[in-house]
Amino acid sequence: MTNDLKKTNHKFTTNSHIQDKLVKDSIAHNESISAKAQARVNPTSNTPSPNSIVNNASTANTNNSDFTQLQDLPTGTPQGQQTTMPYNDNKMSNHSAPTSNDQKPRAAFNQRDDINNPHTLDTDGSEQTHFGYKTVNKAEKQARVADVFTSVAKKYDIMNDLMSFGIHRLWKRFAISLSGVRAGQHVLDIAGGTGDLAKVFSREVGRNGHVVLSDINAAMLEVGRERLINAGCNNVDFVLANAETLAPFEDESFDLLTISFGLRNVTDKDAALRSMYRVLKPGGRLLILEFSKPIFEPLSKAYDLYSFTALPLMGKLVANDSESYQYLAESIRMHPNQHTLKQMMEQAGFENCDYHNLTAGIVAVHRGFKA
Repeated sequence: MTNDLKKTNHKFTTNSHIQDKLVKDSIAHNESISAKAQARVNPTSNTPSPNSIVNNASTANTNNSDFTQLQDLPTGTPQGQQTTMPYNDNKMSNHSAPTSNDQKPRAAFNQRDDINNPHTLDTDGSEQTHFGYKTVNKAEKQARVADVFTSVAKKYDIMNDLMSFGIHRLWKRFAISLSGVRAGQHVLDIAGGTGDLAKVFSREVGRNGHVVLSDINAAMLEVGRERLINAGCNNVDFVLANAETLAPFEDESFDLLTISFGLRNVTDKDAALRSMYRVLKPGGRLLILEFSKPIFEPLSKAYDLYSFTALPLMGKLVANDSESYQYLAESIRMHPNQHTLKQMMEQAGFENCDYHNLTAGIVAVHRGFKA
C-alpha cells in the first residue's frame, strides 16, 4: 500500500508540473502572438481575385505556431488592404513628410492598421465627427480608432472580464440566443475582434456551415485567428473588412450578421447599416450588441462615475494605456440610444426591429430582419 501511494503521489506531482508548464507555455505563446501583432512591420499586400472572398484558413496556414503576416489575411479587391496611408501634404495636413533619412516623425495617431478609408479630405472636406468627446475630421477618425484597438489588442479579453466583472459573457450568450442560428448557415461576425461570438457560431453551423470573422484592425483579427484555430474551428475564415462598405462580400451572402461592441466605433453608422442590409440574404437577421443608455437614473450616475474613474485606472494598471480606455468610455456616451438606433436600422431597410435592454439598459441587443 505504501509503495502504491508513493507511485500515485509521484504521478500526481508529475502531472501537475506538466499542466503548469503547458499553462505557462500557452500564456507565453499568446503574449508572443499579441506582441508580434502590435509590433509587426508593414508587408506588401497581396490581392485576391474579385470573385474570391476568402480561402479556408486551415489550409492556407498549415503551421499555426507561425505569426500570420498581413499579406496572408484575405481581403477583397474592391476594398483592398492598405496598411499605411501615403504622406500627402495636400490631403493630410496633420502629417509631415518623411525626413531625408526616411525616418517618419511621430504622428498624433498611428495609421498602420487602416484598410481603405471611405472618408478623405477629398470626399468629406473638413466635415467633422466625434472621437469620444473630441471633435476630429471624418478622414481622421478611422485611423484614431485603429490606433486604440492596436494598443489594447493584447489585453482586450482580460480587460473585458475586469471591466464588466465577467457579465459581458452573459450579454453575448443572450445575443446568441436571439440569433436563431442553424446548422449549414453562413454567418458574418463584423468587428468580431478576438472571436467570442464566432467561436460559438462555428460550432452551431457545423461542418456544412461557414463563419467569417471580420475586423478592420489587423492586430485584433490576428488575436482572434490564433484563438479560433487553436480551438479547432476549421469552418471559420478571417477577413480584414471595413464595416461601412463590407466590400469583400457579395450581395445577399449571409443568413446572419452580428456586430458586438463595434458599431459605436464606426465613423458613418448609417453607411454601415446599409452595407449590412446589402450582404444579408432575404429572411436573414442582424443582431447588434452594444452599450446603450441606462434606463434607471441612479444607476446611470453610478455607471458614469465607474466609467470615467475606474476604467482608465484599470487600463493604466493592466494594459498600460489609460487614454484608450478613456476613449472607450466616452464613445459609449456618444453612441445613439436604444430608440434612435432602432430608427436608424429601419431607415436602412430592416423590418420588425426591436431591442432588449440588458443590465438596466447599460447594454442593449437590437434585432432586425431583411424581408
